[in-house]
Amino acid sequence: MKQSSRLKENYTKDIIPELVSKFGYKSTMEVPKLEKIVISQGVGEAVADKKLIDNALNDLSRIAGQKAIATNSKKDVSNFKLRKGMPIGTKVTLRGERMFEFLDRLLSVALPRTRDFRGINPKGFDGRGNYNLGIKEHIIFPEIDIDKVNKILGMDITFVTSARTDEEAKALLDAFGFPFIKK
Repeated sequence: MKQSSRLKENYTKDIIPELVSKFGYKSTMEVPKLEKIVISQGVGEAVADKKLIDNALNDLSRIAGQKAIATNSKKDVSNFKLRKGMPIGTKVTLRGERMFEFLDRLLSVALPRTRDFRGINPKGFDGRGNYNLGIKEHIIFPEIDIDKVNKILGMDITFVTSARTDEEAKALLDAFGFPFIKK
């Protein structure tokens, strides 16, 4: 039998009953759940240097634990010397066990390694129960060897939940242990 992640067990044993009592759901199937995590990086300088995309793909694949893909430009922008179809970013979508493993590493290892970390901004919700988090340096992840990095990149992490409102999504992420800044 495959080993289940710590956060997934915590979700089924502790978080579901907590949210059922807080919001008064009639069924446990109504409880919001984390559906996927999308990690993306914009590598605008890749227009001039193609090796930056390869390095970003390798780093993001190492961080996520699964192969990342390159994202291509959708149109020509002459001011940026950009042509349609050129690779300008990377992304990876995590679901299931890999999603919970990444979330565990993010919350317990990577975020505390951030310089001057005081918590994450609770204003990153989009109105539909999804949360966006921006990270300025990808070197906060222990999988990245700082000596081999030639360019420090930022990344956007989107947590897609099945919650209908931001309040429900925030309660879910709070229960997972997100270090939101208290107002």
